[in-house]
Amino acid sequence: MRTTIGGMQGSHGVTGVWKGGWNEAGLSRWADSLRSQSPQSGVTLGLAFLAPSLFAYAEEVLEILRVHGRIPCLAGCSGVGLISGANEFEQGADLVLGLHHLPGATLKGFHFNTEEIEATEDAAAWVQKTGLSPKQVNGWLIFASPFDLNGETWLRQWNKAYPGIPAIGGLASGDFAAQQSQVYFNGEVHEHGLVAVALCGDVTLETVVSQGCTPIGQSWTITRADRNFILGIGNRPAYSVLMETFESLTLEERKKSQNNLFVGLAIDEYQEELQCGDFLVRNLLGGDPKNGTLAIGAFPRAGQTLQFQRRDSETADAELSALLARARTNLGGQPIYGGCLTVCNGRGSRLFGAPNHDAGLVQEQLGPIAITGFFGHGELGPVAQQNFLHGYTASLGLFVPKTKSLPR
Repeated sequence: MRTTIGGMQGSHGVTGVWKGGWNEAGLSRWADSLRSQSPQSGVTLGLAFLAPSLFAYAEEVLEILRVHGRIPCLAGCSGVGLISGANEFEQGADLVLGLHHLPGATLKGFHFNTEEIEATEDAAAWVQKTGLSPKQVNGWLIFASPFDLNGETWLRQWNKAYPGIPAIGGLASGDFAAQQSQVYFNGEVHEHGLVAVALCGDVTLETVVSQGCTPIGQSWTITRADRNFILGIGNRPAYSVLMETFESLTLEERKKSQNNLFVGLAIDEYQEELQCGDFLVRNLLGGDPKNGTLAIGAFPRAGQTLQFQRRDSETADAELSALLARARTNLGGQPIYGGCLTVCNGRGSRLFGAPNHDAGLVQEQLGPIAITGFFGHGELGPVAQQNFLHGYTASLGLFVPKTKSLPR
């Protein structure tokens, strides 16, 4: 049996990784040991992320964690890769667990099945279902199935129900051939729907969302759009503007941009100076030089500000580093109780050439912090106080005192 106990201890929590497969006695001892390492007397929240290797035993695993970790509220989901502390286990780990003491926090959790989500028609219905008004909630942890959830429709309603309230988490990953993933709440295992945990009371959820892109060229105004097609930019064919932008780059920049071009849609087109973090980055799906159109993974509108973006490992590293440094400055020495990190399956060693980049950088800039997480099929996090589902993103939620908030 191979296990790793502990892994990262912060001021208010501890995380650990299990590599021993299904072993009831071993898991019980491991959870006992991890709980004994917690620096605080009481656990408020447990976050558990399981690899597909434990799918068949997930209910038994959750019960062991709840009992031996003495966890009053346990949530999480499955992931093909798992995160604990500064380590990203892209393979080989069966389970990661974070135990967090959140002083003065009140938590309320839910599971909503697919039928409930589809039947909920407006924002008011979500407030009624949760019984929580926007004023009561400081942040949400949300873990959802990727296979049967209309994420964009649900999220539009959720953003209206809880405007400006950050949500962190994302879409679970798992066995894609079988289209199987899991979401967890307390001792329950669900293959559909979503789990949501509200952070209320004296603890809030602050966020760092790194989409891994840098703007290139200049910003433009979309002048014609239809569904997910951009027809005109600056009263010119959209495809022509893209090609002009690409050809204006240096030879080195062109090489970096080849097959790495995206579209950035400004959240606030009235903002005078746009930087990384001011755009919602979406895939550039294709272009037609004959009719001048571009197809993107979003629904743009005329009048919206657009700037093309480049994504590569250097850009992703620089953006996340800058956003973490900004977070450290804005927190001003306030304690960080722990956190949850969701990263895209396309990051990790696939993007950076080596493991542990995102998790390691978080610990380097902000640690030591007890952080757990997973490699997801989509990452949830706010840009300019509005929650979105992202791709190729690192989305970090930090548990901090309510009295201190990061500018978003």
